[in-house]
Amino acid sequence: MGKAKPKNWVLGRWLIESMEQWDRDFIDEEVRGYFEFDAKDSGDFQFGYVQGQIDYRLGERDGKPAVEFTWDGHDEMEAAQGRGWMVLDGDVLTGRLFIHFGDDSSIVLKRAPEKKVKSRKRK
Repeated sequence: MGKAKPKNWVLGRWLIESMEQWDRDFIDEEVRGYFEFDAKDSGDFQFGYVQGQIDYRLGERDGKPAVEFTWDGHDEMEAAQGRGWMVLDGDVLTGRLFIHFGDDSSIVLKRAPEKKVKSRKRK
């Protein structure tokens, strides 16, 4: 029998709060910088002109819940790939994002607020 999967605590959208290599204006250039993780161990992200599809796995780093991932996408319309990792500390993810043969940066994310669905009142 296979090992039971840990509870998927990373599901949903996380907003990029900061990165050491890029400032807030660049991070949010086209959209509010984010990472989104789905239930099928995949997801996507975008900051500045960098966007990608991710393949992730949950684990631990130094006894804390962690997520490690690879990604494939684009950086200013040029093909780009990379990898990264993040550790959960309270309600914040902190880690490092790598662009293969390019930059790498520390990264800090916070969970995005859940969208509230407005109910329509019928007359």
